Amino acid sequence: MTVRRTAINGWQGVKAEVLRRLRARRWKPGDLLPNEVDLAAELGCSRSTVNRALQGLADEGLLERRRRGGTRVVVHPEKKATFSIPVVRSQIERRGAAYGYRLLERRRERAPASVRARMNLPAGSRLLHVRALHLADGSAWALEDRWIDTDVVPAAGTVDFSVRSANEWLLETVPFGSGDMSLSAVPASDEAAEALGCRAGESLFVNERLTRDANRRAITSVRLVHAPGYRMSVEL
Repeated sequence: MTVRRTAINGWQGVKAEVLRRLRARRWKPGDLLPNEVDLAAELGCSRSTVNRALQGLADEGLLERRRRGGTRVVVHPEKKATFSIPVVRSQIERRGAAYGYRLLERRRERAPASVRARMNLPAGSRLLHVRALHLADGSAWALEDRWIDTDVVPAAGTVDFSVRSANEWLLETVPFGSGDMSLSAVPASDEAAEALGCRAGESLFVNERLTRDANRRAITSVRLVHAPGYRMSVEL
């Protein structure tokens, strides 16, 4: 085993080094990677740092990880679309429209079962519930329904979100480690129709996201319901 003289800093550095070896075919499709303990010793970092880097590459579809089976290079990796979490203000302003924001509700309350299940929280959990409306040139753009775990992000409990949206504050203030997203089309509820200025039952684009911190604790769960005509673009 070759031991590096200079340690690699951070999980991003470990990820970059593993990716370099994959591209150089040092580890070929189907190959089993060295175990995390050996890799950590070679790269001069902790095992947890290696674990996070490998998990990141597994999430991107380049590695396959199995409990007690180690980590292998995927034989036929799938190209995945790259999603970034957008700042709604920036999305609207890039279209040449004036951004507007209206806080509809902010209160701490018991989270419903569906939110608790998504965030992996026990019954009775109390979260910060924020509902807001984003506007473009004065017209409704998206209805935001967000739950924030203030045990994970205590500072959120002191922000009133009356001027600056939770979307903007969280992305600029709280680092996240991972997340997931689901996209769907749903008929507009009476509440959504009234807020977004459309007909009840009209098909609306919905983006539901969950973000977690580096320790995989859920930070926030948000549901964005967009006004008719919204179009999403991703990089392949």
